[in-house]
Amino acid sequence: MNGEAREQKSWAGGLSGKRVLFITTHRIDYIRNTQHIEEMKRQGASVRCLYSGTGNHILSAAKIFFTLLFSSLSDVDVVVVSYMCQLVTPFLNRKLRKKVLIVDFFVSLYDSMVNDRKMLGPKNPLARLIKRLDISSVRYADQIIVDTKAHGEYFRKAFGMKKEKMEVVYLNADTSIYYPRPQKKPAEWKDRFLVVYFGTVIPLQGFDIVLDAVRRLKDRKDIHFYLIGPVEKRYKKVMSDTVTYADWVSQERLAELIAMADLCLAGHFNGQIMKARRTIPGKAYIYEAMEKPMILGDSPANHERYGEGQPGIYFVPMGDAGKLAEKIAKLAGVKKH
Repeated sequence: MNGEAREQKSWAGGLSGKRVLFITTHRIDYIRNTQHIEEMKRQGASVRCLYSGTGNHILSAAKIFFTLLFSSLSDVDVVVVSYMCQLVTPFLNRKLRKKVLIVDFFVSLYDSMVNDRKMLGPKNPLARLIKRLDISSVRYADQIIVDTKAHGEYFRKAFGMKKEKMEVVYLNADTSIYYPRPQKKPAEWKDRFLVVYFGTVIPLQGFDIVLDAVRRLKDRKDIHFYLIGPVEKRYKKVMSDTVTYADWVSQERLAELIAMADLCLAGHFNGQIMKARRTIPGKAYIYEAMEKPMILGDSPANHERYGEGQPGIYFVPMGDAGKLAEKIAKLAGVKKH
């Protein structure tokens, strides 16, 4: 990890003795949420959580809205809104602005729907409305948390967010599950170089690049790929005895597979979606926690945390399946000899 990331200060450092209301539309056990809650408590804050277990962001936001609308915040000093803040703060700005307000701007709706998933054109009236929601969600924030410097710089330019209010908080892996451990390979992989990848296979992650690299290496019997994710929903599988597919595995099983891997693929590998260059893939934090070698896309965000020449860290150009295949083959050769 780069020294800059290691020396990151706590965003919650000023919350000692404060009464905090933590709000999220996501699951309360989502790693970003538990990370924030643990940090606030570590700094001496008293934390009360408001969330919904519906599993639906819209329904969760509605429940939170009506709960807050008819609640007094007289016993609250600070309000922290995490994940999909656009569904909460714009509609409660008049009430929340009376408190110290900290917003985790982890996801931009405009960036996700217009630039990433291409669901709307930038001139679409709905796109303009979503952009206003993004801007309004942090309008009265005293502090804005972002996941990378690169993302923060984009938000500053796109939405006019003030740089002095921003603080980078990198994601953490759940080290109760993901930690270094010895793990024996099954007999069929014992003499093979095992490469592991997992993800939701959305375009941002560049799974098509991974699949193309697998296709280029399918005749390498000394290399075996274990690919986890709903591949059939988006892509045609490479059919070979050098590839194992799984739609889903438990976190415990995932940790075992990563532990036995010789190499892990982190990404992001998409070379067209700009968001891929501004974010660090969540799987990279997991590989890091488990001290596994990994290949990352050569992006500004990844370089914030991981350095060229750092042991076990390898970069490839984004969008280049040939270079990814070459790197995997080279590392497999090094391992073999």
